[in-house]
Amino acid sequence: MSAEGGESDRGIRWLRNIGLTVAVAVVLAAVLRALVGPVYLIPSGSMEPTLMPGDRVRVDTSHEQGQGLERGDVVVFDGSGSLAPYRSRTSLDRALEDLVVWWGLGARSDVYVKRVVALPGDTVRCCGDDGRLEIDGVPVDEPYLGRAVDAGHPASGTEFEFSVPEGRMVVLGDNRSDSLDSRALLGAPGGGLIGLDSVVGTAEDVVWPLGRRGALDGPAASAGEGAP
Repeated sequence: MSAEGGESDRGIRWLRNIGLTVAVAVVLAAVLRALVGPVYLIPSGSMEPTLMPGDRVRVDTSHEQGQGLERGDVVVFDGSGSLAPYRSRTSLDRALEDLVVWWGLGARSDVYVKRVVALPGDTVRCCGDDGRLEIDGVPVDEPYLGRAVDAGHPASGTEFEFSVPEGRMVVLGDNRSDSLDSRALLGAPGGGLIGLDSVVGTAEDVVWPLGRRGALDGPAASAGEGAP
């Protein structure tokens, strides 16, 4: 066999191996989605310590468009036009991004994961005299912050107050010092209120990495004693 023939065979084997690897990845991604449902990659530390960069979370889409949401839910939502400016993308750009997300290899640049802190009818402010977030004047315990909250270490370094109308919600990251959330839109059109119709679902548990598998804190974790 000539040297050229050997190189050609090696090239064919290399392409075959690449094709096999891609095929296996597609099958595994399909099996994972079939078994656990949609999975989203966490790209940043804005939800630490609850969620870490690289975590993959299972999403319950029964809460799509805000159905049945409760305070304290970790929500996945489309931030287009609110946290993420509207942007023009080609069909190819969208298809490639959707493919990467489907495989669990990346996160959509306009999809966010945050904590719901207020829903329609709520008035939420921060911070009270004791540094805690308040809903309708009642202090709220937030154990998911992973740190002590007091007058010297408030729940948010940015003061705010929202009265939430129908069809809207207020969201914050658990990592209050490093999160793009409703506070970033104070004074902007919409005033930091995110539409319930933008909700994709709620993050229910971490499915990867294996060492971090487990359910997220539920809504009960968000309500302090006597909170409405």
